[in-house]
Amino acid sequence: MKKQLLLILNIFIAVLLFGQGMVKEKLVITSKILNRDVHYSIYLPSDYNTSARSYPVTYLLHGHGDADDGWIQFGEINRLADKAIADGTIPPMIIVTPDGFKSFYINAADGSLNYEDFFIQELIPFIEKTYKVKSEKRYRGIAGLSMGGYGALLYGLKYPKLFAAAAPLSAVVWNDTDISLASDDMYNSLFATADKKNVKGTDRINAAWNQNSPLKIIETKSVEELSSVKYWIDCGDDDRLSIGNANLHIAMTNKKVPHEYRVRDGAHNWTYWRTGVIDALAFIGNSFHQK
Repeated sequence: MKKQLLLILNIFIAVLLFGQGMVKEKLVITSKILNRDVHYSIYLPSDYNTSARSYPVTYLLHGHGDADDGWIQFGEINRLADKAIADGTIPPMIIVTPDGFKSFYINAADGSLNYEDFFIQELIPFIEKTYKVKSEKRYRGIAGLSMGGYGALLYGLKYPKLFAAAAPLSAVVWNDTDISLASDDMYNSLFATADKKNVKGTDRINAAWNQNSPLKIIETKSVEELSSVKYWIDCGDDDRLSIGNANLHIAMTNKKVPHEYRVRDGAHNWTYWRTGVIDALAFIGNSFHQK
């Protein structure tokens, strides 16, 4: 008990010494690609305004139905990051949480919302121009939950030259059967071309789906390219998405792609993500370190 109290006291003192990070919510980037304003929130380490250094950055993506401030309001990422930085679990880093709408962070096949183009071509350059961010791949990570886990995984697979590490939490990982049985609204908004809405069954297995299926990307890309990004995969044993994540683990194992795979006790909820996000950020943070 005394050791536990001493540890808590030391962490409390460390937080006081390091101070609290700064959170700015509902900031705006004007996107020419999307032809609209996009909100983002950002966490800046406590010494951001007093230090001359630049920081590594992690893009932290929200789930379906949330917005840019979800990781702050429900995930308490600022409080968790303050503590983790203070006790040395993660390095000081900037954390960016953009509004992904219900886009799944991809370009819609019908051209209605080219979110992926916005993220890669506008958001990342904007953040690196506006804030003190290290702009090399080795200092850039991405993570997310559910829909955002899918986005983090997909960007790691599609853009291995941009990200050092990807940490999908409870990621949506569908196979051909899953997308064949998905709701019309979901399929039409993401993968249906303008001239082929409301198709059913195997007719849904089109080029847009194949280009945005993590399992198919793993099949087609080389081991060398896939292995250039470090992956942390985490999904609860009671999560409805656990089978998809297990399939992802199997696909990477069969392809001999190095990765970390975790199954913890828990479901598809904020309790699970709050208790797992720092481990994910620590994994990403470790990739920022020099060997």
